[in-house]
Amino acid sequence: MAEPSRESTFEDLLRTLAPQVLGVLVRRHGQFAECEDAVQEALLEAALQWPASGVPDNPRSWLLTVATRRLVDYWRSESARQAREQRAAAMEPPPGEDPSSSSDSEGFAEDTLTLLFLCCHPALSAPSQLALTLRAVGGLTTAEIASAFFVPEATMSQRISRAKQSIKKAGAHFELPETGERQARLGVVLHVLYLIFNEGYAASSGPSMQREDLTAEAIRLARLLRGLLPSELEVGGLLALMLLTDARRRARSLPDGMLVPLAEQDRRLWDTTQIAEGLELLSTVLGVGRPGPYQLQAAIAAVHAEASSADQTDWPQILALYTVLEAMAPSPVVALNRAVAVAMVEGPREALQLLDGLGAGLGDWHRLDAVRGHLLEMAGELAGARECFLAAAKKTGSLQERQYLLVKAAKLGQLST
Repeated sequence: MAEPSRESTFEDLLRTLAPQVLGVLVRRHGQFAECEDAVQEALLEAALQWPASGVPDNPRSWLLTVATRRLVDYWRSESARQAREQRAAAMEPPPGEDPSSSSDSEGFAEDTLTLLFLCCHPALSAPSQLALTLRAVGGLTTAEIASAFFVPEATMSQRISRAKQSIKKAGAHFELPETGERQARLGVVLHVLYLIFNEGYAASSGPSMQREDLTAEAIRLARLLRGLLPSELEVGGLLALMLLTDARRRARSLPDGMLVPLAEQDRRLWDTTQIAEGLELLSTVLGVGRPGPYQLQAAIAAVHAEASSADQTDWPQILALYTVLEAMAPSPVVALNRAVAVAMVEGPREALQLLDGLGAGLGDWHRLDAVRGHLLEMAGELAGARECFLAAAKKTGSLQERQYLLVKAAKLGQLST
C-alpha cells in the first residue's frame, strides 16, 4: 500500500480526487445528482477504510470502482428492476479492466473544469453555487459546508439537494459551455471562488474572524483553475489576489483573538513565500492586455505587500488603482475602499464627503460605520467616531470584530471625556 505524500494530507487527497471521479461518472452516465451521491458514499467508505488499511496504490481507481458500484446498486433498487439491471450490467467494466483507464486520465482536467462550470450554472442562486462547488469540486462534506456558513447540516443538505434538482430541471448537460457562454460563466466561477475566499478571510459571523479551511480551499481551487486555464489572465489575477491577501493571515489577530488592523500589523509575520509567489504571478498577467478587476485588486494588495511599513505604503498609487477599478467595475464596496485611499492621500474630510452617498448601496453593512468612525477619528472628531464604532459593533456578526470595535469605542470614550 502507498502512503500519501508529505505535501498532501489524507483529507487533501480525497478532496483532490473527488471532482476527478465525479467528472468521470457524470461524463459516462449523466445524472449529476445520483453520481454525486455515489461519490460521496465512496469518499465516506474511503474515510472509514483507508486510515486502517492504508491508501491503495491507485486511490482514484479505488474510488471510481466503489462509486460505480454504488451507482449500480442505486439503479438496481429502482422499481423497474429488469430495465435498471440491464443498464447496470452495461455499466460494469469488463473483467480485468481498470475503470481508471488512460483515456479517463487524460480527461480528468477537463472533467474538473466542466464540473466547476456546471456547479456555477446560471439556474442556481449564488448560495447554491457556493454550496455545490464546495461539495462537488472542493470535496467538502455537507457537515463541513454547513459549519463554514453557520447553518444546520439539514439546511445545507436541503440546499445542495435543491441545487442538484435545479441543474436537472434546467436540462444541463455535462459539457463545457460554448466559447461565448463559457466566457460569461467564467465570471461566475471566479466570483464563487472569490466569495469562498472572502468568507474564509473575514468570516461574516461566528467566534472566529478567519476560516483557514475556506481560504485554503479557495486557493486550492484557484490553483486548479489556473492550471486548467493558464491563458485566462483574470484567473491568474484572482489567485495572485488570494495569495497576497492570505499572506497577512498570521498578523491579523493577537494570541487572544483581538483583531489587528493592517496599519498596526507586525509585517515580520507576513508569509514572504506567498508574497513572492503572488508578486511573480501578478507580473505574468499584468501588462499583457487590459487588466480586469481581479488583477487590479491584486495590484493593490501587491502595493501593501511591498511596503516595508505602513508609513512606506504608496497610497497615491493605491488611490490611482482604486480609481481605475471603480471606473471599470463600480460598486459601493469599491467606492468605500477608494474613500479610505482618498483619506490617506487628501485627508479625512474629503473622504467623509464620499461616504454620504454610499448608505443606500451598502445597507446595514457594518463596515460603512466602521470606516466612517476611522475617518472621524483621523479628523479628530472622537465623539462622533465612538458612536460610529458602537453602531458598527451592533451590526457585525463576527464576535472578534465586535470585540475590536467595542474596545475602540471605549478608548475613544476615555479620550473624549
